[in-house]
Amino acid sequence: MEMDRKKILLIIPAYNEEKNIEKLVSSIRITCSDNVDVLVINDCSKDNTSAVCSSLGVPTVDLPCNLGIGGAVQTGYKYANLHGYDIAIQVDGDGQHKPEFVSELIDPILKSEADLVIGSRFINKRGFQSTVMRRLGIGYFTFLLKLITKKNVTDPTSGFRACNKKVIDLFSKRYPTDYPEPESIMYLIRNGYRIQEVPVIMQERMEGNSSITSLKSVYYMMKVSLAILIDSLRRQIV
Repeated sequence: MEMDRKKILLIIPAYNEEKNIEKLVSSIRITCSDNVDVLVINDCSKDNTSAVCSSLGVPTVDLPCNLGIGGAVQTGYKYANLHGYDIAIQVDGDGQHKPEFVSELIDPILKSEADLVIGSRFINKRGFQSTVMRRLGIGYFTFLLKLITKKNVTDPTSGFRACNKKVIDLFSKRYPTDYPEPESIMYLIRNGYRIQEVPVIMQERMEGNSSITSLKSVYYMMKVSLAILIDSLRRQIV
């Protein structure tokens, strides 16, 4: 199979996920191909996330300070680029993303149909659909991106994504810091990269609490909206 000939890295950004990471890693090992490597980016967690990963034998990058989701994910992309991976997959450390959908995520990349593939919970509308407030925020970013780019992305905040070697290289050099998914989509569309969505089923966070509070959500929406609008005015990279 073509997948067996590709070098694939699964990136897990994790902040205080000691209660979730073992279940997630076990699920990955059961459902994913043996040639899918796993890397946890421990974003200076205050709990035992790093120790749990060590006990599981999972390669882990322990960041010396908290970089936030964007910096943690970009660390994974830098690792993937440095080690020559063909495909990188993002999976949140809170257990919301189901590893059994990894093959669906990377299939359009293997077929050279897409540069970035997003796992969307809103195509078939099955599984956990997020909270009402977050759905409103997701709908807002869908509207904003469609208004600017004419592209319909149903789940622009989804952190369940896969990308090819070109995007790995790009993201290793430039990746947004706060609430990075919508802004990175804008950046890719502006520069002519192909984006697809595939239907996935997500579930509620297994344990713990999200680091994104209601107040932070409002701040991120304003900040990311401005970043998207500014990015839309820039020229393509050459």
